[in-house]
Amino acid sequence: MSEITILLLYLLACGAFAASRLPRFAARAQAFFIAACLLTLAGILVHGQGLFHLVLPGNTFALSVGNAVSLIGLELALIALIASLEPSLRGTSAGLVLLAAVTTLVMGATPGAAHSTEMAWQVRAHILVALLSYGVLTVGAIVAVYALIQERRLRSGKLSPVNQLFAPLETTEKLLFVLAGVGFVGLTLAIVSGSSFVEHLVQQHLAHKFGLSVLAWLVFGILLVGRHFRGWRGKRAVHLYLGGFALLCLAYFGSRLILEQVFERSWS
Repeated sequence: MSEITILLLYLLACGAFAASRLPRFAARAQAFFIAACLLTLAGILVHGQGLFHLVLPGNTFALSVGNAVSLIGLELALIALIASLEPSLRGTSAGLVLLAAVTTLVMGATPGAAHSTEMAWQVRAHILVALLSYGVLTVGAIVAVYALIQERRLRSGKLSPVNQLFAPLETTEKLLFVLAGVGFVGLTLAIVSGSSFVEHLVQQHLAHKFGLSVLAWLVFGILLVGRHFRGWRGKRAVHLYLGGFALLCLAYFGSRLILEQVFERSWS
């Protein structure tokens, strides 16, 4: 029942954020913005409470694929709320909240795959850093898609009130690289912290996860170096970012599916 409540709150917030950016609702833009913030905040509170009971039952730790996705969705909603303080990014906030709404559909969706286990604080810290970095890079992926759509609309001359949902293209690209930088730092910490307590990658069926994560790390690193020294931007930068993000998704969620469905075990 709580999942439906969260979904409705996020969907209403998405609509309100979008309306606050459209010219036809300019007279009521502030009212829509305030309503969107309140709805998003309410959704975050209910969402967080629901995940707390699912992921931390008692003194143990349980994290299925669905709940991992939903945790990232919670982070998306938080980032959307913060980003909305900048008026030109409220259209982006609408997209982030919409994605957060979708992630609520998979909360507790794989009850048989997750096993509650006792974990050391180092492992918990690694999981937290990993999820935070994945969440930031997920936001970046959404921004990258926005940039592609906006560039195509501008090149084709398709200008309409819908363009008000997007921030200026230059602002969008700057935001993309800021998110890439923050996500790269988080991913670096996640890889280092993870390798410090995973002793046997092959025996624990984690070699593919580690290898793909390192590949994604290299792609994001190349992107940031290219931006700093060569001024990379536009489609090249966006496509490279999305390639790195695809590797990261395959590393984390692909690995979890293999572990839970094929090997019938859980590793977070």
